[in-house]
Amino acid sequence: MGRSFFVTAAAFLAVAASLTSRNATAADPPQMDLTKWEPPQLRSVGDDAFGKLVKYGYALMVDTPNQIGPMVTDPAKRYSGNNLTCQNCHLKAGTQPYAIPLMGVWGQFPQYRGREGEIGTLEERINGCMERSMNGRVLPLDGLEMKAFLAYSRWLSSGIPDGAKLIGAGTRNIKEPDRAADPGNGAKIYADTCAVCHGKDGLGQRAATGNGYQFPPLAGPDSYNNGAGMTRVLTAAAFVRHNMPFGTTFDAPVLSDADAYDVAAYINSLDRPIKPNLDKDFPNKMQKPVDSPYGPYVDDFPAEQHKYGPFAPIRAKVRELAAARK
Repeated sequence: MGRSFFVTAAAFLAVAASLTSRNATAADPPQMDLTKWEPPQLRSVGDDAFGKLVKYGYALMVDTPNQIGPMVTDPAKRYSGNNLTCQNCHLKAGTQPYAIPLMGVWGQFPQYRGREGEIGTLEERINGCMERSMNGRVLPLDGLEMKAFLAYSRWLSSGIPDGAKLIGAGTRNIKEPDRAADPGNGAKIYADTCAVCHGKDGLGQRAATGNGYQFPPLAGPDSYNNGAGMTRVLTAAAFVRHNMPFGTTFDAPVLSDADAYDVAAYINSLDRPIKPNLDKDFPNKMQKPVDSPYGPYVDDFPAEQHKYGPFAPIRAKVRELAAARK
């Protein structure tokens, strides 16, 4: 779908923001603090063509398994391979800061991504989620579902200048312990803190009605596959630390950095679906994150250390290799 479909004032907002300081230059992106940003309200969306797409995009976010999951009536609509919901990762329908929010994401693309080794579109990023976190298949670029996801992302980014520096985007890093993560200790933390919602085996709790879950599985056949970003222990630890147990926010974490680190390692030690051809990820292996749990790697550290750490020696080696190549 052409981006011309969406008539916005984003360009004018970006210009206005750049004029707020006489010291601003063309290279200075505007800064937006999502921790203080009020997202638009769905009740304000109309029933015109764009509004209907936004509402469907919202439904896809919060009710994914009943819209495009593997058990929906129409086989052609079975895009997701598991019964997770998009907002299991993008909390509160993509509006919670440091919970991989979608606010402002529209204006961040196209962007370079090392995993693909090329500049990619937002459509390609959405399909990356479909193939990995949702363990499914790609959405047709001209299909209703892709148009709805794009419309929702565009609407949720209303008022945020394209290319803005977003405070509260993605996840908030933990203070990484100077040791390997301990899945054994993580199992104890999981039993004490996480099992009440996600189940003792990490298989989640089903919703009272429909195909989804009240609390999503973190392992097993209905979870994200091993190519998803959450299988990286530092990514998972950052998400857990600042968003879990459910209801936690970044400014009042429950778990310590060390405990989040260990419980993330335990969760990612559990069985989950396998994505084929992961060896093709990161064509430039120098750009591969140190905690990618699958090879090949540019260094000689074992996969076990890439999965659980410690990561400082890996970073030092990658810097050494990069300097040598220069």
